[in-house]
Amino acid sequence: MMLEIRQKIAFLYPTYVLAIVSIGYVLGELGHYMIGVTSKAIAMDLHYGDITCQLNNTELYLSDLPVVCSDANNSDTCLSLSIDDEPYCEWTYNGLGLDYQILAGPSFIAVFTVVGVIMGYLADKFNRVKMLGIASVVFSIAIIVSGSVTEYWHLVLLRMVMAAGESACNPLSTGILSDIFPEEKRALVMSIFNWGIYGGYGIAFPVGRYIPPLNAWGLGWRVCYYGAGIVALIFAFLTIFTLKEPERQSIGEDAAAQANPDAKKVTIWTVMSEPRVIMLCLAASIRHCGGMCFAYNCDLYYQIYFPDYDLGWWLFAVTIVVGSIGVVVGGVISDKFVAKMGIRSRVIILAASQLIATPFAFGSVYCEPLGAIITLGISYFFAEMWFGILFAILVEIVPLHVRSTTVGVFLFVMNNIGGNLPIAVEPVSKAIGYRESLYIFYVAFYLISSLMFFFTVFLMPGGVQAPPPTSKELNGVDNVMYSHDEVTLPTITSMVKNTKRTGTESSRL
Repeated sequence: MMLEIRQKIAFLYPTYVLAIVSIGYVLGELGHYMIGVTSKAIAMDLHYGDITCQLNNTELYLSDLPVVCSDANNSDTCLSLSIDDEPYCEWTYNGLGLDYQILAGPSFIAVFTVVGVIMGYLADKFNRVKMLGIASVVFSIAIIVSGSVTEYWHLVLLRMVMAAGESACNPLSTGILSDIFPEEKRALVMSIFNWGIYGGYGIAFPVGRYIPPLNAWGLGWRVCYYGAGIVALIFAFLTIFTLKEPERQSIGEDAAAQANPDAKKVTIWTVMSEPRVIMLCLAASIRHCGGMCFAYNCDLYYQIYFPDYDLGWWLFAVTIVVGSIGVVVGGVISDKFVAKMGIRSRVIILAASQLIATPFAFGSVYCEPLGAIITLGISYFFAEMWFGILFAILVEIVPLHVRSTTVGVFLFVMNNIGGNLPIAVEPVSKAIGYRESLYIFYVAFYLISSLMFFFTVFLMPGGVQAPPPTSKELNGVDNVMYSHDEVTLPTITSMVKNTKRTGTESSRL
């Protein structure tokens, strides 16, 4: 009875795997990005970062103030600002500064990238599901313990442990999903999974903004980390006990190249030194920097420039709703085009989506609140197509035996460049302004990445990767695999005719 039920619902298993690994990734990214929204509350508790003059009265608007708080450069001036003898400013930590940038970026990225390479290598050798489950337990516990810290360095250390665990998610899950789902669904599946970055980032806004003021059980900002970590731990156990390791399969170019006796001799260094992979990696690094820059500074930027407006739920809606639609649309379009035009079409869509997103990204920083949210939504729709399509391209152009290692090395380069460059926002913002620094590291980097993706198009093979002909189609020519780039239909026909002729001549002998 149970066997029959399991057989009937077996078709749901791939969707279940996608749901479990994707939600786990969302929760890991929630722990990663929550620092950007809770930083001010944590800084006031742990005492790190910049101290500035800030508005302390939510009932007042900027237009009501005789002097804006940010104009005060010291505590005496700040505390002297008042309306009807009531001070409306406070001299306190704002959650920004070099300490915050190190906490948000380098402390996490340094470990994330190095361990990610190791995890990618191990994924090509050992059981990926069990490794993913154990890694998920590690980052879940790190998120929980982050809620109990009493010193700045405690948080830095736990961010590093969190990064070590989460670094396994992408290379391991990418390999698992690419072995379960076929090519015609691959970009959509990769898009849904990699949307976890933006899902976690989007959920961080309401969680980090609205839960700490509730001061549930007297825990303030700490309850955010306790709750996120416990839920993540549940999904870690589901990964370990309900998923199974899929059979590894050759896909894309690798499937067509298996007849080549030198295919297994290809190493990770051979793959990473290919011009198309180098260009793809550099373009992805620049695009990642733009995304990380806005992710780490978005909430703080809008709070500083538009303190009269509570944009928390709007940012959540734009990230989750609009971003989700963009992810799905990008994956579907990419899968439709790749069936007709080959892998090159994925790169074209990648370049076009980022180019379209660029002017709207500019608007999200330049405009006033209403215009900023509208343009941010349009920008997100196109911009968030990129990650899933990027990794669909990557897994289709690298050999099976180094697939996860390649993803790990790719992420190592991408995150070290794209994840660490946003720290430059701090000195640049002090030199030319906070908004102006976002124009450079957010908007301009979107544009540069789109141009680099466009140049990568010319390094990709044209045409569609056709499956190798079967022995039946070749009238008895067995155990031969062909690459569509090397064997055309006339060539196959000629080989069939030659085979028939050879067979006839042999019978005469």
